[in-house]
Amino acid sequence: MIRILEDQYFALETAHTTYAFRILPTGQPEHLYYGDRIHLEDKDDFAPLIEKHTFAPGNSNIYDAAHPEYSLEDMRLEMSSCGKGDIRDPFVEITHADGSATSDFVFESAQKTRGKEAYATLPGSYGSEDEVEHLCVTLKDAQYAQILELHYYVYPACDVICRSSRLINQSEEPVTLKRLMSLQIDSDRPGYVMTSFHGAWAREMQRDDVYLTSGRHVVSSVTGTTSNRANSFVMLHPSQTNEDQGDSYGFHLIYSGNHYEAAEINSYGKLRFLSGINPQGFAFRLQPGEVFEAPEAVMTYSPHGFNGMSQHLHRFIREHIVRGVWKHKTRPVLLNSWEASYFDISESKLLKLARAGKEVGIELFVMDDGWFGKRNDDHTSLGDWDPNPEKLPGGLKHLADQIHALGLQFGIWVEPEMVNEQSDLYRAHPDWVMQIPGRPHSEGRNQRILDLANPAVVEFIVEKMTEVFSCADINYVKWDMNRIFSDVYSPYLPAERQGEVAHRYVLGFYECIRRLTEAFPEILFEGCASGGNRFDLGMLCYFPQIWASDDTDALCRATIQTGYSYGYPMSVVSAHVSACPNHQTLRTAPLETRFDVAAFGVMGYECNLCDMKKEDLAAVKAQIALYKEWREVLQWGDFYRGRSFMTMPVNGLACAGTGPVGSDLGNLTEWTCVSQDRSKAVGFLMQQLAVPNAQFHTYFAKGLMADRKYHLYNRELKYDIRSFGSLVNTVSPVHLKEDSLMMNVVARFVKMDGESESVTAYGDTLMKGGVHLKAAFGGTGYNSEVRYFPDFASRLYFLESTE
Repeated sequence: MIRILEDQYFALETAHTTYAFRILPTGQPEHLYYGDRIHLEDKDDFAPLIEKHTFAPGNSNIYDAAHPEYSLEDMRLEMSSCGKGDIRDPFVEITHADGSATSDFVFESAQKTRGKEAYATLPGSYGSEDEVEHLCVTLKDAQYAQILELHYYVYPACDVICRSSRLINQSEEPVTLKRLMSLQIDSDRPGYVMTSFHGAWAREMQRDDVYLTSGRHVVSSVTGTTSNRANSFVMLHPSQTNEDQGDSYGFHLIYSGNHYEAAEINSYGKLRFLSGINPQGFAFRLQPGEVFEAPEAVMTYSPHGFNGMSQHLHRFIREHIVRGVWKHKTRPVLLNSWEASYFDISESKLLKLARAGKEVGIELFVMDDGWFGKRNDDHTSLGDWDPNPEKLPGGLKHLADQIHALGLQFGIWVEPEMVNEQSDLYRAHPDWVMQIPGRPHSEGRNQRILDLANPAVVEFIVEKMTEVFSCADINYVKWDMNRIFSDVYSPYLPAERQGEVAHRYVLGFYECIRRLTEAFPEILFEGCASGGNRFDLGMLCYFPQIWASDDTDALCRATIQTGYSYGYPMSVVSAHVSACPNHQTLRTAPLETRFDVAAFGVMGYECNLCDMKKEDLAAVKAQIALYKEWREVLQWGDFYRGRSFMTMPVNGLACAGTGPVGSDLGNLTEWTCVSQDRSKAVGFLMQQLAVPNAQFHTYFAKGLMADRKYHLYNRELKYDIRSFGSLVNTVSPVHLKEDSLMMNVVARFVKMDGESESVTAYGDTLMKGGVHLKAAFGGTGYNSEVRYFPDFASRLYFLESTE
């Protein structure tokens, strides 16, 4: 609930948290508290939270002569600006018509309402009057005619508070907005760590922890997208916080463009955290009467470690970000043609692959890149969205009808924001491309970016994609974007408005996908941008799932998916089983490991089933059947992290065996996904590298009912004798030479039995004591009581309540 006392004191309460601020005597909103829920029933209850100022610090500027005790540099504020003594990173920065950059926003009014209205230009969270309360604090510049609105949206059931801001130019002259943040929190608590998630193409979401001491630490993107270099989700926490204990604050930004998250410790030990649009290269001209909306930011707090914080965000994203037909709809198991065929596709090849998919239980067949124009490689035809008559002589409809006749759904790949110079679209409209006229252009992936700041381009994309999506019974669309911005310039905008290009591009993009998702509500849209280059809550307001990474290597994906799980539910993370050697790393991981990792996301396959061995096809068929049996738990259950490869990073990789024997530091990844009613769970344990003579591992479940008994068991698998190499000769009655015809023949009929686990125990025992698993192979013998657990091996464990 939102409590306003004397129009000066504000307490925002969720089920378990309190956020509090007041209005200073000088008129600025002073941040007081954000954390565990506390009692703030009347004005006097706020007194212990208020800093006591008598004299301003030396060598600082006081706000005004009437208040010599206040220097804004030494205050905890809800927003900040330039010119009035606060020399920290500002919340808002404006260049006025007279050239001044000073702003002086002070309190004017506050109003609370129920429910949440949609933004005029941007996506945002949503909720009914029973689910969300709204507080609008209006500030007015004391010298200039600008209004700044601070908006707070309280979602009590999710323990989430959202913030946004809005600037209104009420002057008679234009102003230039240099920055407008979405969220600011100031704190006087020392010893915090800022955790962010960085990487590159094919290695997204690598966790990075920075201990904040002094100065400013910035996480940002200037790629035109959220970027795989630095995701817009970050955490703040004391250094002692772990997965299940300690304070943890999580912050999201509902935006798909250049973002900025900064944590700054000033000379007085105060921490300022800001989140919003990246001010680098940003300059937005506001005419008299015009309004600028900042994106919505999301924040949550938990005293129960990173898992507690993640649970808040997972529930919030599922209920108040993802929307539409697919919000709670079970996602199908798909087969994507890309790694099976790349650009070399034809109707007959695609149908052959689809038939193979149908045989193993695939539900959705997706035709990836290469179906349109003269698209035989990545140098040509983006923008020419008409089917290639040589590859698809009957067009999209004929292929879709044949796929549906097999009993499968049908999906396609598109990249509507891009164009190749070798295309009819570029030849007809070179002025529709983001490039500086008459200057050389720095290109990415042999393609250019359409200028979505131009309304005519937006209209073209909507009309052309409407034509494509309407021409056949299309059930799924993968929307890709395979390059980042360069030479940022819109031929549509005048020179003095080029600082608006990056943001206007995002607004144009949102306009495209809003109209298309509204026109085709039954289509399952999946976002993609060279994998995870645009993975954010803005995308999830329109597309219910996003391709997490072009890297399908199981070892890499375990780390990538762990990274995403801190801020995103696994129901929005798309993951595929692919061929080995892996196409991104050339690593070979067991087929079962590839499945186990992918099963914890929205699972699909991306390999050539037509070339697969019969025994591998049988394994895939069994995997899909098992996934369908447990899909509701895996897609919609509560996800918990245990140990992780991220524990001990060494040059970007975990270092196996560097801890004491049995410690498993950095060498194991452990997940548990628990059904909403806590009656079922799926556990996951994966090893990076086998450690010699270290046979024992323990799986620790999470999220179970402590006083309920569960039966834990695993899949009973059999293993190829060739995996043991010449060791098989220690038990074989005849000598088997490795890679010989004889060994290959024997391998068809003789398999090595895997271990069987079966334990019934109370939930608290399984969580606190763990399940001590059967010993792994340690070089001294093997039978059905020994766990086959080499490099990159994994296990799934299934838990069912016995009550």
